[in-house]
Amino acid sequence: MDFGDILDDWDKKTAKPVGKKRIKEAEREASVSAAAIALAEEAETKTVKPSAVKKEPPRVDPLTAWLRTNPIPNKDADPRVNGSSISGADHAERRRRLHAKAPDASIDLHGLTRDEAWARLSAFFADAKGRRLEKIRIVHGKGNHSEGEAVLKKTTREFIERCPFAGESGSSDNRSGGSGATWVILKEYS
Repeated sequence: MDFGDILDDWDKKTAKPVGKKRIKEAEREASVSAAAIALAEEAETKTVKPSAVKKEPPRVDPLTAWLRTNPIPNKDADPRVNGSSISGADHAERRRRLHAKAPDASIDLHGLTRDEAWARLSAFFADAKGRRLEKIRIVHGKGNHSEGEAVLKKTTREFIERCPFAGESGSSDNRSGGSGATWVILKEYS
């Protein structure tokens, strides 16, 4: 089932009846529902065999059904470090240490287009992962020379959100570029 089918199904379920046929169908469905409600109320007051009351399966909206069949992975949900779980105290200590640490490597994206920056970021992150670096810095600039929004800053943010081994990130301090640079803590995997 693709998303278009889900949207079509949603439209069918939420659309108001139009025309005599659709109105009669809606009335029939409402009368069937009313009969089921009456049977359920009767079952509460009297002892009725369970087979006499028809239970309808719970209705699931199309978007929820699609998400159940096509889960979206959360790249930040995996708490493993070197293939094993780490305790909360160890994780907090590692986090404090990495926040205070200077970046192991840095890349400057000034003067690049969006596509060029994306390619350089891909190569830089792959190299950093291969070298088992813990923290890196991306200098993208503040966007003062961009028309409209800061293109490289937005590109950097999108790349970090999609990169499976990019962990926590934030703006650098003023000595290291301020809002024109972003640091990233890389996830450790065995």
